[in-house]
This record gives sequence, C-alpha cells and structure tokens, in this order.
Amino acid sequence: MTASAQEAAGYEPDPRRWRALWVTLVAGFMSLLDVSIVVVALPSVQRGLHASPAQVQWVVSGYALAFALALVTAGRLGDALDRRRIFLLALGGFVVFSAACGAAPSIALLVAARLAQGLAAGFMAPQNSALIQQMFRGAERGRAFGFFGATVGISSAVGPLVGGMILALADGAQGWRWIFYVNVPIGILAVLLGRRLLPRTRRSGRGHVDLPGVVLLGLGVLALMFPLVQAGSGGFGRLWWLFPAGAALLVAFARRQRRLVARGTQPLLDPRLFTTVRGYAVGAGVGTLYFVGFSGVWLVFALYYQDGLGFSPLRSGLAVTPFALGSACAAAIAGRLVDRLGRMLTVGGLAAVIAGLGGTALLLRFAPLDIAPWAAAPLLFLGGAGSGCVISPNITMTLRDVPVHMAGAAGGALQTGQRLGAAVGTAVLPGLFYLVLGGSDDYRGALVIALGAALVGMAAALALATFDWRRDRRSRQAHGTCTEDVANSPVHARQT
Repeated sequence: MTASAQEAAGYEPDPRRWRALWVTLVAGFMSLLDVSIVVVALPSVQRGLHASPAQVQWVVSGYALAFALALVTAGRLGDALDRRRIFLLALGGFVVFSAACGAAPSIALLVAARLAQGLAAGFMAPQNSALIQQMFRGAERGRAFGFFGATVGISSAVGPLVGGMILALADGAQGWRWIFYVNVPIGILAVLLGRRLLPRTRRSGRGHVDLPGVVLLGLGVLALMFPLVQAGSGGFGRLWWLFPAGAALLVAFARRQRRLVARGTQPLLDPRLFTTVRGYAVGAGVGTLYFVGFSGVWLVFALYYQDGLGFSPLRSGLAVTPFALGSACAAAIAGRLVDRLGRMLTVGGLAAVIAGLGGTALLLRFAPLDIAPWAAAPLLFLGGAGSGCVISPNITMTLRDVPVHMAGAAGGALQTGQRLGAAVGTAVLPGLFYLVLGGSDDYRGALVIALGAALVGMAAALALATFDWRRDRRSRQAHGTCTEDVANSPVHARQT
C-alpha cells in the first residue's frame, strides 16, 4: 500500500476543516502581502524617520531575509511537535511585531521589528501547507491547495495596490504606520478563530530535530540571500564570495541529510522528497524559476509608473490590478482542474503569462503615454489568468503526494526556493532597470529590458514544465493509462 493510501485509510474528515482553512489563508495572505506592500511606503518611511536609502531598503530586504531563513526549520518543527501550536505562536508574534513596526520611533527599531516580523512569518508559512495536507485528502486537497495558491499569487500582486490605498486613506507624514497597524486587528481575530478551529498534529514519534542541519541550512541560505538583499548598495560586487560559500554549505547540508537517512535518523529535510515523491523536484524547480520573474516585475512597474510617469502610489497600484484580478479568477478554477489536466495546466499558464507580460512590455514601449497604461489592462489580465494557472496548480502537484509527516518540511523547502527566486528577481530586475535608465531618462527602454529579463526566468520555468508534461505523456502512453495524474492521486490510491 502506498503512503498516500495508508494515510487515506485512517483519514477522518474534520467537519471544521473548511473554516479552519480560511483562518490559515488569511494569516498567510498577511505574511506574504507584507513582502511587497511596504515598497510603496518606502519614500514616506524615509522622510518620516530621516533614514538613508540603504537603511530604508532593509525594511523590505530584512523581512524577506528573515522569512526565508526560518522556513525549513519551522516546517520540520511543525512536523515533529504540533503545527497548530507553532502556527498560533508565530501568528501571535507576527501581530505583536506588526504593532512594533507601526510604533517604531527610529529606523533602527523599525528594521529590528521587521526582522522579527519576518521570522514570525517564516515560522507561520510552512504550517499553512502542512495543515492543508493534514486536514484534506483527494479532490478536496486539490481544491484547498487551489485556494492556497491563489492566496500566494494574489498577495504578491496586490501589495502595491493595498499599500497605495492605505497611504491614500491615512494621509500625512505618519500615514505609513498604518501599513503595519492594519495587521493587528485582523491577526488578533485569526488567533482567536485558530484556537477554536485548527486541528492538533497527531504525534508520530518523529520528534528529533537535526540542529547541525539547521545551522548548515541557515548559513547556506543566508550566504546566498545576503548579497541579493544588499544589491542596491553594491552587494554583488562586495559580497560575491558568499555565493560559492553558500553553495558549499548547502552541499554539506545535503550530504548530512543523506547520511542521517542512511543511519535511520530523521533528517531536517528528507532527500527522498526529491527522489521518490512524484512531482516534488520538478514542482520546486518550476516554482523557484517562476518567482525569479514574477516577484521582480511589481517593483519594476512601481518604478516605471511612479518615477517615470509621476503616478501616485494608489494610481500605480490600480494600473497593475488587472493582473491580480486575472490571477484570482483563474486560481480558483485551476484548483478544480489540476487533477484532470495535470502539468499541462502549468504549461498553458506559463505561456499565457509570457504572452501577457511580453505584450504589456511592447505596448508600454510603443503606444502613446496617455493611453498605454490603461490599454495594457487586457494583456495584464491575460498574464494574471496565466499566473493563476501556474502558482496554484504547481503547489498542488508539488505537495499533494507528500506524506503528512513530511508536510511541514516539504512546504518550507518549496517556499524557501520561491523566496530565493523572489530575492533574485527583486535584486536583478530593478538593477537592470536602473542600469539601462542611467542618465538618459529612457524609462520605457528600461522597463522593456527589465521585463524581458523577467520573461527569461519564466521561459526557463516553461521549459522545465514542458519537459515534465511530455515525460508524463510518454509514461501514460507506455502504460496505457488515461491520466497518470489521476492514477497516482490520493483519490485513486484510496480506492485501490
């Protein structure tokens, strides 16, 4: 009997599972939104706290760095201990540190609070996907991951719009503080509902946590991400040596995990996830490559609209809202189609994103300035619809066959790859934008080059997804099956 079949055999659906899902999605939305929502408030923060550009950049990059460092360790702790407890503690910490960010009297205290807030978000995030693994099976799991994937995509896309709306409503020199204060009432309500609705983790005797592995992985991720978050202040040139150092640490981490498995000891991140769990390795690769392009484009659009065209933060956010709308519409539908269409859904979605963003880049480059931003709305909607068919189905296909006792670590590793991809995109794409811009004020040319670089990352994700799709087709033809995706799904495993 397969792992999925064994888990399905003892599964008793919790009648509160759908209400509990919405609690985790709201918390996940807040934590991911805070990666991008602050971008539009940075000028206000800099003026209000008399900070330097390098200091204020840490308000964004410090959060992203702490977020990524915590993910895998937090996922493993959730697997070993109690996901519900860790989720609620992390959510409570996120609320407290959000309030501390809003009340910070100096840039140093704001950066410190953002680091703590990012750490809390990193401990909370892998519990989201692990709780879905725990609460749902079969087709319901696909639907739940569809909602989760929509949350991931939409929270990243609407950050500039939500930030612009808050700044427009909370006018004044201190209006930026409400970017953080808005998390407090929502977070408190989520904590109260979570205490009532979330299920506890069934203890499985896997309580060991590989502390040397935690150190190796943490230092490796830190070494890879630190030059990226420092890119705006010359991090690539000064800290290039951290890239090979980080790679060496991650190689040492992987070797240690293999040794622990060979000895029968529970690793921090089981390497069998990548070698024996169907779809996990490809899905993690597709997610990482896609987020290289996906995450960086929002900062590039904000720079183009606000600095190049003089848009307000709110108007800049409204200009890219069609993408978020398309993503929201498609993600909910894609969650229902993923069992039927499998990787083909991701391939079509990536092609639509490339077409939508590529068309937007050309339109913004050549169309008259007074109509180009609004004429691009249909193309952005197309790109958003494609994104909804990428993020949500890819998360579903990557995690749905992961055994529940590995769910936290698996979700943490998947999101770590996405955070690394996002760090590369948010460092490289604005860097290209400014490099092309130089002293020429050619904002249109800078936008096209930056978006072109984003499309390269998405094209690499498309190539990997297409390879996996064609491999699946050959496998189905060889075995004479109708849909390998369905045959290997938890639903089929339970029936057999």
